[in-house]
Amino acid sequence: MKPQPTAVVDANASYERWLGAHLRLLPGDLRRKHAAMAEGVFPFLRATFFRWAQRWPAICPEVTGAPEVLAVGDLHVENFGTWRDIEGRLVWGVNDFDEAWPLPYTSDLVRLAASALLAAKEEHLSLEGKTVCEAVLEGYAEALDRGGRAFVLAEHHGPLREMAVHRLKDPLVFWSKLEQMPGLRQDPPAGARKALRQMLPDPELAVRYVHRVAGLGSLGRERFLAVGEWHGGRVAREAKALAPSACSWATGTPATEADIHYQEVIDRSVRCPDPFVRLKRRWIVRRLAPDCSRIELGTLPRERDELRLLHAMGWETANVHLGTARAKALKADLRARPAGWLHRTAQRMLDVVHSDWEGWRAHHKQRE
Repeated sequence: MKPQPTAVVDANASYERWLGAHLRLLPGDLRRKHAAMAEGVFPFLRATFFRWAQRWPAICPEVTGAPEVLAVGDLHVENFGTWRDIEGRLVWGVNDFDEAWPLPYTSDLVRLAASALLAAKEEHLSLEGKTVCEAVLEGYAEALDRGGRAFVLAEHHGPLREMAVHRLKDPLVFWSKLEQMPGLRQDPPAGARKALRQMLPDPELAVRYVHRVAGLGSLGRERFLAVGEWHGGRVAREAKALAPSACSWATGTPATEADIHYQEVIDRSVRCPDPFVRLKRRWIVRRLAPDCSRIELGTLPRERDELRLLHAMGWETANVHLGTARAKALKADLRARPAGWLHRTAQRMLDVVHSDWEGWRAHHKQRE
C-alpha cells in the first residue's frame, strides 16, 4: 500500500523544495537525515526547526507578541559548545546560528526549555520539568539585570569549565577521524575553496578536501573540510553552505543571501567571538579542532551541576538577545508574564513535536 502523506511529511517536502532553490542539496545526506528524524524525538526536534517555525505562532499565540530580537532560532540544549577567542582562552556559548532571524525573544526561550524538558524525559537530565524551566528563566533574567557577560572559562565559571573540559576531544582520536575521511574526487565549488583558504593560517597551504557529514538541522547541505599540516601540527577549516532561516519559508517572506543573519548575530551579541568564524558570502567558515566542538549532554560527567548548566544556557540566550534589544523592554515583558508560563508553553510545544515525530516515524517505517 502506498503510504499516505501526513502534514509533517508534506511540510518537510515543501521546505526541502524551498531550501533546494537556495543551495545545492545532497540526496544521500538527506536520506541520512530522514532516517535520523525517525529514530527519536530529540533528533527530530533538532532536524526540524522549519516545522517549529511553522507551527509555534498558532500553538503559542500568547507569547508571539513579545519584544523582537535577532534570535538564534534553532536553539536547544545541544546548541552550545566551546571555542578559543583571540587570546586563546576557552569560551563557552551558543555555537550555531544557521537559523538566526528576527523573532519574539520568547521563541528562543520556549524552544530551549522544550528541548530541556525532552532531555529530562529521556533521562539526560535528572531534574523535574518546572525546575528545568525555572533555571533557564533565572539565568536569562539575571543576565538582563547585569547587562550580560560572556562565558570565558579561563578564570571564571569553574564548574562549567570542568564540564566543558571533560568533553574536549582526545586530539589523537579527533585528528585520526578526520584523516580517515576519504578525500573528494573533485574540488569543492570555487566559492567554498576561496572561503576556506582565506581562513587558513597560510592561504597557500597544501590541503586535502573532504566532504563532512555532521549535524542534523543542516544535514543535506554541502559541507567541506580543508585539512592540512602547518608548523608541525594539523589544522582544519570547515565551510558550510547557508541559506536564509527556515522562518522565511514558514512565513512566506521572500529572502535572499543578504538575509542570512549569522555574522550579524555573532557580531552584536555579548560574547568573546571566535576569530575563525566568518560568513563568506553564502558559506560559514570555522576552525575545527578538539577544543572547538558542540557539547552533548550525554557525554558530560554524571556529577555535572545541571541547574548551573541550565542557568548558564538561559544567561547565554540573553547574551545573544541583548545585542539587538533593550534589556528594559525584555525585563518589562518578563515581569508581566504569569508564573509558570515557560513550562506550560514549552510542554505544549513539546506535545506538538512528539505528535509530528509519530507521524514522521510511521511514514518512514512504511517507506522502508
